[in-house]
Amino acid sequence: MLGLPIALAGCASSARGPQVHEYVIDRRYLSMYGPMPNEPFPVPAVDLRRIDSQFWRQEVSYSTSEPPGTIVVDTPNRFLYLVQPGGKAMRYGVGVGREEALQFRGTARIGRKAQWPRWTPTANMIRREPDRYGPYRNGLEGGIDNPLGARALYLYRGGRDTHFRIHGTREPYTIGTNVSSGCIRLMNQDIIDLYERVPSGARVVVLQ
Repeated sequence: MLGLPIALAGCASSARGPQVHEYVIDRRYLSMYGPMPNEPFPVPAVDLRRIDSQFWRQEVSYSTSEPPGTIVVDTPNRFLYLVQPGGKAMRYGVGVGREEALQFRGTARIGRKAQWPRWTPTANMIRREPDRYGPYRNGLEGGIDNPLGARALYLYRGGRDTHFRIHGTREPYTIGTNVSSGCIRLMNQDIIDLYERVPSGARVVVLQ
């Protein structure tokens, strides 16, 4: 592993509320999740104090029969692994959609990759929350306010789009949680990193 991402600098407690911790964050992580001004739509830095450190990107030991280059999405534990040689994997924290993400399991391939993708809500999303999603029934162009974030990986099975996506988010503080809609979301800095590491055609395994 890369090592502990944070160092405990001090803590204080109060009778009026729960214990409060203050952390000094390793500079590697401050850089990793810092602003990305050279993107077509500049990506802001992530306030890592609002995200559990276990969900920050890091290399970990990982035992699997899957070959290097495979993406394994562990939806129950809110992790995505990119299998590396030598019993290692790059691990990313994810947010999991309550409906779309839980309806898919098994294997697929990355059939398409997109930078700053266009987004169109599903019929189920519009039916469930018409006031929120109805105005976007004709789609929304890519940008910092687009729910798919900076990148998207589109999963295909048997040459057909499964409508299951691995994508970025405009709400990084939902990483590690169930979210109201969407598929598998990563912080924008993480989906950009993953996008660069995996080619179209890469194998994806989704565990439920």
